Amino acid sequence: MLKEYEEKLYHPLKGGIALVLLVFATALCIAMIVLGFVFGIDLAGETVNGLIALTVIGFICLPVLFVLYKGLCTINPNEALVLVFFGRYLYTVAQDGFYFVNPLASRRSISLKARTLTNDKQKVNDERGNPIEIGVVVIWRVVDTAAASFKVEGYYDYLTTQADSAIRNVARSYPYDVVEGEEEMSLRGSSKEISLQLASELQERVGIAGIEILEARIANLAYAPEIAAAMLQRQQAEAVVQARQKIVDGAVGMVEMALNRLSENNIVELDTERKAQMVSNLLVVLCGNKDAQPIVNSGSIY
Repeated sequence: MLKEYEEKLYHPLKGGIALVLLVFATALCIAMIVLGFVFGIDLAGETVNGLIALTVIGFICLPVLFVLYKGLCTINPNEALVLVFFGRYLYTVAQDGFYFVNPLASRRSISLKARTLTNDKQKVNDERGNPIEIGVVVIWRVVDTAAASFKVEGYYDYLTTQADSAIRNVARSYPYDVVEGEEEMSLRGSSKEISLQLASELQERVGIAGIEILEARIANLAYAPEIAAAMLQRQQAEAVVQARQKIVDGAVGMVEMALNRLSENNIVELDTERKAQMVSNLLVVLCGNKDAQPIVNSGSIY
């Protein structure tokens, strides 16, 4: 079971104040050493011992001060500093500026900026088993530095792996495309809904790492090369069939309107055979791919 780490934000001592104090202490140590060397050798008695003691103290304090100088650090905007002291999480400094922190603690800088993960195209099967190539773009950021540092081994690699898994899962749940008239969602026709679902699923996977998914959208989507030509022919055939259906629907409507107008205005009385002949001629003219060649009939159709 993963150990829970709660992010602890801390506002340390300002670096400018710490720097002034350290410089003053360094100057004081140097003065003590110089005073002991200059005056401690020539004088006799107890005074010599006291001045030598000042020199010894100065030599001891200087290395300590040099270690304290390591506590000075600069934090850039939209960055955070995570400190670990002897294997224990101390705190996180998320405010930009110049600060003095624990000089003995190990530090890890984490960017809080929004970043982009461009997932390489990968081959998966859609809901109908067709191999497709799909790639996504994920916009994300770190919102919990403790979780990003201690709950996963490399939060960026973790995000990349989970993004691959989420893409495969979503792609297998929907077809690449659907025929016009079907209400089923598809990867190509419902990109907005698919992107929202992908972002939601990815957020559930990477929340443990302290990562927030701002946006996830499909950047590349295509049939795999081995079936691309065949699927293109199928799409073209479906488009032709749909176009023919519309043409036939329109032609039948126009024939019906013509017959009704002729009957309502008493232009000509047509029996069943003549109506069938007119319907046939009109459908040939309206549904044909080429322009009709008119024939003028000067006599009876019988």
